[in-house]
Amino acid sequence: MRHNWWKLASVLILLYALVAGLLVPLKPNLLSVAPNAATLGQTQSFELLGYNTEFLADEGATRAWLNYGDGYAVEATSMEVVDDRRATVTFDVPEYLPNDRPENKKLSLIVSGPVSGAFVSPDVVVIRQQSAPPDPAATRREWEQSTMQKGDLTAYAGMSFPYRSLLSETIRNTYFHVSLWFAMMFLFIAAVVYSIKYLRRKSKQERAEIPDIVPLTELSRLERADTWALVFTGVGMLFGILGLLTGAVWAKYTWGSFWNWDIKQFTTLIALLIYGGYFVLRGAFPDPERRARLSAVYNIFAFACLIPLIYILPRLSTTSLHPGAEGNPAMGGEDLDNTMRMVFYPTIIGWTLFGGWMAGVAYRTRLLAERTLRRQEAL
Repeated sequence: MRHNWWKLASVLILLYALVAGLLVPLKPNLLSVAPNAATLGQTQSFELLGYNTEFLADEGATRAWLNYGDGYAVEATSMEVVDDRRATVTFDVPEYLPNDRPENKKLSLIVSGPVSGAFVSPDVVVIRQQSAPPDPAATRREWEQSTMQKGDLTAYAGMSFPYRSLLSETIRNTYFHVSLWFAMMFLFIAAVVYSIKYLRRKSKQERAEIPDIVPLTELSRLERADTWALVFTGVGMLFGILGLLTGAVWAKYTWGSFWNWDIKQFTTLIALLIYGGYFVLRGAFPDPERRARLSAVYNIFAFACLIPLIYILPRLSTTSLHPGAEGNPAMGGEDLDNTMRMVFYPTIIGWTLFGGWMAGVAYRTRLLAERTLRRQEAL
């Protein structure tokens, strides 16, 4: 047990990811705001439809603002609560925006209550300013007087994951889809390391620098390195396929179909097909030594293709639906907050350890099968 602690750790981490990833609620926010436009100089009411909100518990203490940005906002004059998810908020919209020129502006709606906490629905109200204000300084002061002050916004008391309007509950797939890709990369790295070890040791053996003599029923260090490369590649392929399938399900709920020919979907499929060629190559050569040598070379080639296909080409695209297009790091605050990182990073470790465990089981199974075969042939 002392030597297998990491196996137990992998199971416990994945159980933690499963429980926390599925049961921790999303932070309250708004599903819809109607209407989505307002007229300057008029009193405007908006119907709010909340998500995980508790308007009834916050009744009488909820505050709301139409936020222009840069320290400018107008506070709601009243809020009527229908139930926990529905409310009507009313604003006296100033006659002009705090800008000295005509413009069309999308304002965010900020709501804060003691139970639901503060949340932002970005760019939900459109306001058109036809002409510049006659007194820009007075207009700015009007917006500054009703803006949020320190202490106006209340933090959500419980642990929660961020609400993203497009993703909604599917944001939980981050812990399974994305973490599987990371674990796949670590497994492929281990596979290519063993392929390099095989080639280096084979080269030294051919130069008569090192012997590789073992009993007939045992596997040599060369054969062991080849077997490790094979099992790590196999488990990495499994994780890659699972990552592709979980991504397809995610795409169905967020983009409308399982397969959208997004560049990252396409290049990932190509990368997995290249790795699939590794197993086709192994099956094409009956000679074990030739099979192992060519497989090791191909494994290095496949890994060299993997990096640009998954991490470089999609970031160069300007049309990708995935986070990370056009150089976006895809791991910033817009995609992961600190609460999600508490689950996401341990899940990567859990999948990697579990994948290593699977590879170890496959390795021992192949060793046992090969030893049994050689013993039968020796009789």
